[in-house]
Amino acid sequence: MELIKLDGQKNKREINSLAGDEFLQSELWGTLSAKSGETVEYWGVKAEEQILASVLLIKKPLGGGFFYWSAPRGPRGEEKAIIFLLQELKKKKASAVFLRLEPEKLPNDELIKSKLQKSIDLQPKKTLILDLEKSEADLLKEMSQKTRYNVRLAGKKGVAIVPGSSQDFSEFWRLMSITGQRDAFRLHCAAHYQNLIEAGEKEEAISSNKINGQIKLFFAQANGKNIATGLFSFFGQRVTYLHGASDNEARNLMAPHFLQWAVIKQAQQEGYKYYDFYGIDEQKWPGVTRFKLGFGGSVKEYPGTYDFVFRPVIYNLYKWLRKLKRCLK
Repeated sequence: MELIKLDGQKNKREINSLAGDEFLQSELWGTLSAKSGETVEYWGVKAEEQILASVLLIKKPLGGGFFYWSAPRGPRGEEKAIIFLLQELKKKKASAVFLRLEPEKLPNDELIKSKLQKSIDLQPKKTLILDLEKSEADLLKEMSQKTRYNVRLAGKKGVAIVPGSSQDFSEFWRLMSITGQRDAFRLHCAAHYQNLIEAGEKEEAISSNKINGQIKLFFAQANGKNIATGLFSFFGQRVTYLHGASDNEARNLMAPHFLQWAVIKQAQQEGYKYYDFYGIDEQKWPGVTRFKLGFGGSVKEYPGTYDFVFRPVIYNLYKWLRKLKRCLK
């Protein structure tokens, strides 16, 4: 096996293929990160002309000239190849303080484990997955009675689902701002969402191939007014619900329920295998979690976020300063 640097254009298909269904390890996510000014690199493990594991790395500053590399929801690939990848990156990236991992499962290697430090989870540790290979009737049956009722009510009340584009960004941002204020959650900056929508449109214009990834925007409308919105990743075999919002008006029409169901059906019709609600947590997001769990499905749990430490002394200082900063807040 050998560690190789993957070129974002030349090896685009290999990068996306190894990412599996994980949008945050896709070439499109790397493009978005680079557009926001971050340094992005793609690395892989090659054996007998095959790429067995890969990782998208994003460089993150720590201050004082120090930095680390982040692998959102990565690395991906065969376990032995992932262990080799981590061992080789430790040699190749020794100037970094650590490598932040979010793997599907922890590597079964004692040397690697000894250098892993549990960190604060960045992505949701739990998510809810629907199996889209089930029939539409079975998916409806697995919903809670209340969710099923709300979906049907919205349809009867004339809620319509329409696709959006970057030209509709002001409407998307209006609804996001309303929801953020109402539910007291922090939004990303407007440019983050706008870049996401625009990049998805460019990718869709280039290719309709699932493996390249697309970002799609939808609105739920009543009487010609947008009353709910959602942003979704279509990548690999999975459609992922990334962001959503709703107006304070017409909440009795249950538009968010109808919007989710419409996208679930579209994903099913286009041949995707899974629908990912992207994050549940009964303690942190009780209302959102109840909403998502109402659709049925199965819970998937990740190990969480870990730091693979390259420079222990500096890393311990970083941890101490981070703890001190939180205590002073």
